[in-house]
Amino acid sequence: MMLHITRADTHDAEAIATMVGELLHDIMAAVNDKSFGFDHADTVDRARAWMKEGLYTVLLAQLDSKPVGFLSLYESYALYTEGMYGTIPEFYVRSAYRSQRVGSALLIEAKAIGHQREWTRLEVTTPPLPQFDRTLSFYQQNGFIISGGRKLKLNL
Repeated sequence: MMLHITRADTHDAEAIATMVGELLHDIMAAVNDKSFGFDHADTVDRARAWMKEGLYTVLLAQLDSKPVGFLSLYESYALYTEGMYGTIPEFYVRSAYRSQRVGSALLIEAKAIGHQREWTRLEVTTPPLPQFDRTLSFYQQNGFIISGGRKLKLNL
């Protein structure tokens, strides 16, 4: 089986939305809370629109043409980062393909995009909960360092 990492386009929105649903399900199961709402059709529409507008870059991992994971990126701006940087809002590898270097391959491609766009860094958030210790360890093994804080939200 051969792993291919490609930049997704609007035709891949259906597969991406399906994996977003799987990601959210996994998170909610881990924390035993319905933290997210999810509408598949709306997610497909948003992914298509954002990719078409160039606001949202998605790297798609496929094994023998089967989607097994994805990583999404968008460009962010903050004075404290000393320039533009990339944010990873979603990153998911299907459970059957974890620990097979799929996630690391996606991160390698994300770093390459960051270098091309002259970003100063990549940022990602993982909940500070024991259920996500394996996720935190994965990020640290791939060069990420803890930069403090917790992710908070205010629904509008």
